[in-house]
Amino acid sequence: MTQRHRIVFSGSGGQGVITAAILLTEAAVLHEQRNAVQTQAYGAAARGGATRSDVIISDAPINYPKVNQANFLVCLTQEAYAKYAPLIRPGGLLLTDSRFVTTQRKVDAVQRELPMYEQVMEKIGKPVVFNICVLGAFIGLTGVVGMDAVEKSLAQRLPPAFLDMNRGALQLGYRLGHND
Repeated sequence: MTQRHRIVFSGSGGQGVITAAILLTEAAVLHEQRNAVQTQAYGAAARGGATRSDVIISDAPINYPKVNQANFLVCLTQEAYAKYAPLIRPGGLLLTDSRFVTTQRKVDAVQRELPMYEQVMEKIGKPVVFNICVLGAFIGLTGVVGMDAVEKSLAQRLPPAFLDMNRGALQLGYRLGHND
C-alpha cells in the first residue's frame, strides 16, 4: 500500500513555517529518496501575515501539489488554528504551541499542545530557532522522516556558525514530541 503524508505547516510570517516545511521536504527527497512536493502561501504581509506551507511526501508519484485534507496540521498562531483546523482529516494529528494557540476540542483529530516556544527560550534563549524546534517535535510525534535526514538537510542549508544551535533546537523539539 502506498504511503502518503499530507502535511500543512501554518503560522505567521517571520516564524519560519516555510523554512521548516522546506527542510522536511528536502530531508525526504535528498536523504530518503522519496517523492515530495512543497508549496507555500503568504498573507497580506510577509512578516506578521498568515503563512501556510503544504508538504506531500509519498512513495508513489504526486499528481497534485496542494493539501486539501491534512493527515498532519501544525498551527503556530491562533489565526492559523482558526483558519486551517477544518483541513485536518479524521484521526489526523494537530500540533500546536501552547503559548500561541488555545485549542477548542472540536476537531476529530489527535491534538498535541507542546510548550515548544517556552522550551526554546528556556534552553536556548534565541526565538529564531523556534521553527526548528517545531520541526523536531513534528518528527518526534510522527516519524514521517528520520532525524538523520533532517540533520543532513540542516547541515546543507545553514551556515556552520548557526548549525549547533539549530541542531540543539531540533533535538529539543524531537524530545518534546517523542516523549509526549
